Amino acid sequence: MEQKKLGIIGKNISYSFSKKYFEDKFQRLMLKNYAYDVYDLQDLSGIENLLETPDLLGLNVTIPFKEKILPYLDELSDEAQKTGAVNCILFKNGIKKGFNTDVYGFEKTLLLHRKPSHDSAIILGNGGAAKAVQYVLEQHQIPYITVSRTNDLNYENLSSEIVAKHPLIIQCTPVGTFPNVDDCLKFPFEGITENHLIIDLIYNPNYTSFIKKAAEKGAKTANGFYMLEQQAEKNWEIWNFR
Repeated sequence: MEQKKLGIIGKNISYSFSKKYFEDKFQRLMLKNYAYDVYDLQDLSGIENLLETPDLLGLNVTIPFKEKILPYLDELSDEAQKTGAVNCILFKNGIKKGFNTDVYGFEKTLLLHRKPSHDSAIILGNGGAAKAVQYVLEQHQIPYITVSRTNDLNYENLSSEIVAKHPLIIQCTPVGTFPNVDDCLKFPFEGITENHLIIDLIYNPNYTSFIKKAAEKGAKTANGFYMLEQQAEKNWEIWNFR
């Protein structure tokens, strides 16, 4: 039986959700010939060797390599090209093709929770995950502004008035991720009301400091777990049925 190797590349990812998720899946489907490995890399210096691993079917890519991996790939899907970020690679017929299934996962999350009144957004962060969020908002014609440390609009000058005018807020930075669960972005929470929808893409912990503070103001909140499950299922479909 031919071996099928999957895995994830990222930095400091010993906690990886994906390994357990896919190993549980192999068990449920009784797939003895699949394996899922964690490649915890400090940088991409040896990546060419890894990408030539025999029997490699697919890889997940996570922080901080979603954008840096692009030059090593042969092809990009439409959404990977437009976002400039890849979180899923398919190895087929000697071609390494990059996809962005964060787009799919975030869209499913947004459609599950959004009301028509959530008609303009603030995106916190400007990395690979934020690029997927920007893409989805553009597809749904939801105007947005982006806040990041290096933008004109940053965490020092974001006001509660601006927050009050944007009922959809998506937190795309890793601030508050396990083990640094008490960390929280500097943010004018007094601008948040019960009309707000707050989506924090972090899934570990379930409730970040950011989500807790937003919930105290009566906002509807969602974390990144559903997005993570949905993008994982999309990855599985790409690896096995493309």
